[in-house]
Amino acid sequence: MTSTIDAPRSPYSRSPQKRGVNWEKWGWIYMRVSGVVLVVLIFGHLFVNLMIGKGVDALNFAFVAGKLANPFWQTWDVLMLWLALIHGGNGMRTLVNDYATTQLTRGILKSSILAAVVILIVLGTLVIYTFDACPAGSPANLLPSFCSAN
Repeated sequence: MTSTIDAPRSPYSRSPQKRGVNWEKWGWIYMRVSGVVLVVLIFGHLFVNLMIGKGVDALNFAFVAGKLANPFWQTWDVLMLWLALIHGGNGMRTLVNDYATTQLTRGILKSSILAAVVILIVLGTLVIYTFDACPAGSPANLLPSFCSAN
């Protein structure tokens, strides 16, 4: 007795003659690798922020400003930001491919996801690398207490 398996619902099929980069395979590999790296980055972030020193009581503007002034923590946070946003965007792209029924809908949704990911990555990276807790020329009454009035 033989039985056949129906073709999957996905409108995308990979023919054996097609050559080039298999983006779905690399997306799948990225999701696994970035997931493992994100677990390490997130738990490291939580451990440093919540367990070391005074714990939650130490979390304030000065603590964040001090961390963002350190190139190590800037790199850590940017890596976490980029990996998380691309990981989430790739997951959403996969959902759109699985559930959007028309080519137009799929294109609009995937373009929206791409735009959101790019905008958030650019804005987040700018905030991390350009953050200044004590900007020059600011009124002294608006500066945090740890800033020296110039």
